Amino acid sequence: MSPSDQAQRLRELVESLAPSRSISITSGKGGVGKTNVVVNLAIAMAKLGNEVAIVDADLGLANVDVLLNLNPKYNLYHVIERHKSLEEVVISGPSGVKIVPGASGITKVANMGPKERQHILSELSRLQHIADYILIDTSAGINRNVINFVVSSDVALIVTTPEPTAITDAYAMIKVISQRKIEQDLRLLVNMATSKREADEIYERISMVSRQFLNMEISYAGYILKDDVVVNAVLQRRPFVLEYPYSPAGRSVTRIAKELLRSLSGKMGNGGWIDRLLGWFR
Repeated sequence: MSPSDQAQRLRELVESLAPSRSISITSGKGGVGKTNVVVNLAIAMAKLGNEVAIVDADLGLANVDVLLNLNPKYNLYHVIERHKSLEEVVISGPSGVKIVPGASGITKVANMGPKERQHILSELSRLQHIADYILIDTSAGINRNVINFVVSSDVALIVTTPEPTAITDAYAMIKVISQRKIEQDLRLLVNMATSKREADEIYERISMVSRQFLNMEISYAGYILKDDVVVNAVLQRRPFVLEYPYSPAGRSVTRIAKELLRSLSGKMGNGGWIDRLLGWFR
């Protein structure tokens, strides 16, 4: 079967499914707590009555399962190699969140060729059977794979912290996205903020320069307060939104989840995640 025929069959499969809403979570640099945000946000959304799935697309450095103290027998590598189907590698996490484990340290996953990507996308499209919302944990940085995940999703959350390097790299991510010349629902999330005021000022600064120099509008996803319970939860390999739901960090994530769900309520997913990723094969 030719690549164009394969792409057409995948489009038909995606169009036949009830569209999920896709949310990519990314960052300009590592060390900003991106994966911890993904895990806790997914659980908070599930606790609010939604079917949620996480795709660990941090290709080659996956660790969603580590944060959740899970030991998956299979992962995306086995899907790429056609040893297992997507249904066979999906595992259940806290609050019923479905998780597609990534393949940590396996370079082939991070350097997939067109045929492997075609196959993995065909398998990932099946998530629309089991989830209302699909959260995609991307790698950090601005390489092509990351940007393709970001611009294909219905919503993209860019995670930063108050550190100057994190702010600079978040802006660099926005700049690269702006070069694609497409409309994208971009939202900034400030993690580890010492106060609401600090987080608001960071958002206003990035929003202003993005609008002025890139002609890009960036929405505000909210902020997560710096909180010692987050470190404790990571050491326990338990989500802080479950272990410490009434802590400053726990309340912050729940607030972000509620606002995200409110903004997406009634909006049907556009199938963009899979359909637009097909651009890799054209």
